[in-house]
Amino acid sequence: MQTLLTCLLALVVLSGPSHAATKPNIIFILADDLGIGNVGCYGSDHYKTPQLDKLAAEGTRFTQCFTAALCGPSRAMIMTGRYAFRNGSSNQDACMVMPNKELQLARVFKSAGYDTSFIGKWGQLPGDPDEAGFDDYLRFNGSGVYWSRKPDKLEKYLVNGQEKELGAKDYMPDLMHERAIRFLKASQDKPFFLYYSLVHVHGDIQPTPDSTADSKDLFGDNILYMDKLVGKLVAELEALKLREKTLIIFMGDNGTGKGQTPLSTIGGRALSGMKGSMLECGGLVPMIANWPGKTPAGKVSADLIDSSDFLTTFADLSGGTLPKDTIFDGHSITPHLRGEAGTPREWVFNQLAAMWYVRDAKWKLNEKNELYDMSEAPFAEKLVTGDHPARAKLSAVLAKLNPAGGIPDSGDGTGRHANKDKKKKGEEPMKKSENPPPTAEEQERGTKFDKLDKDKTGKVTRDYFITHRPDAASADENFTKWDSDKDGFLSREEFVKQGK
Repeated sequence: MQTLLTCLLALVVLSGPSHAATKPNIIFILADDLGIGNVGCYGSDHYKTPQLDKLAAEGTRFTQCFTAALCGPSRAMIMTGRYAFRNGSSNQDACMVMPNKELQLARVFKSAGYDTSFIGKWGQLPGDPDEAGFDDYLRFNGSGVYWSRKPDKLEKYLVNGQEKELGAKDYMPDLMHERAIRFLKASQDKPFFLYYSLVHVHGDIQPTPDSTADSKDLFGDNILYMDKLVGKLVAELEALKLREKTLIIFMGDNGTGKGQTPLSTIGGRALSGMKGSMLECGGLVPMIANWPGKTPAGKVSADLIDSSDFLTTFADLSGGTLPKDTIFDGHSITPHLRGEAGTPREWVFNQLAAMWYVRDAKWKLNEKNELYDMSEAPFAEKLVTGDHPARAKLSAVLAKLNPAGGIPDSGDGTGRHANKDKKKKGEEPMKKSENPPPTAEEQERGTKFDKLDKDKTGKVTRDYFITHRPDAASADENFTKWDSDKDGFLSREEFVKQGK
């Protein structure tokens, strides 16, 4: 009898740690405006990322990870595990008014007993991180907050509801890193989830603490500093003896920004698409998974993934629960993370505004019923006319999803802004005939913008604007003044109206 009790006790003791080991710590690092052409291990010609390259060499690098082509819709898909036509996040402004109940990511981890922290950019999502289930948070407003530009107007940020000022000598990415380390130390005895939403490398690009006074490549400096911070985070995990217990996933939130695309080449070739574009590299992003002893070292996976998959995967890994009455679009990639075959996706879906496509490993079909041969992606995509078996296959997928039957886009068609033709809430949309015709001055300014906007995207970045204007100092000041919605881009309308 004594022997039996001893055996049972030993079994209980052994089962405890084994069960705990099935719940990994998870750190999800989301870079801002970082495309595949900006990461060394993806073949970047101009940018160095030794720490990310090391993560990939010791883990798994994914070459077919897709997300929405702008930060708001992309982050909404990550947080909700649902496509934009279901959660209503098809444009930047719509993301901010999504129902709070859509934000399930932290709640999944809380249901599994995890400590949770959100650090970084939140502005395209509704409310504050604590309202979405995070225990701890540091968030800043807008995008591209590195230094306070003006001593008399310091940037504001929130730490667990308390407003703070970014001091004249404070560097926001360093403050975020310190907060992340503080969370890791405080939560090291429990399973934890850290959503680390980086500042880098969104515009306006500014010097880093490591930049030389005469640096000719501030964008490259920022990529290298971001990479350095990732390396410091990994080193801290090792010092805390948490590395073996922690899954790190690193990805970009959308493609490279317009101003940085000329140098974001791979093998000397330009990529098809950029941030805000429905071409390949608007939504194709770098993704690296590293979990020592679990993710195969040095593996490169071409399995299809889209960012709705993370919520489902994290629920699977943590043992957390999701609402039963909600449709989730994600497929768990847990087998992929462990080097197992699993059941890979047959297709991914992507949407921005009222534009969308479904894509499998070889073909892409969009909302216009245009079929593209993707055999030369990410460098080119070739339009295919006439009947083709892939058209019928992908049409059936779109018919089943029925994005046109979901929540309609409320924006101006670009995915960036709300519909400017609508009057105040509760009134009927303004008829086009009610818009006054442009004045001669407005027509002249519109012509100037059209010459500046050579790619015809309807917007330009600060860096591009400054480098293509005769007076850089006044251009910088004007950009700040004319960028009325503070999204880091100057639209044609802002240039015409604000600059009069």
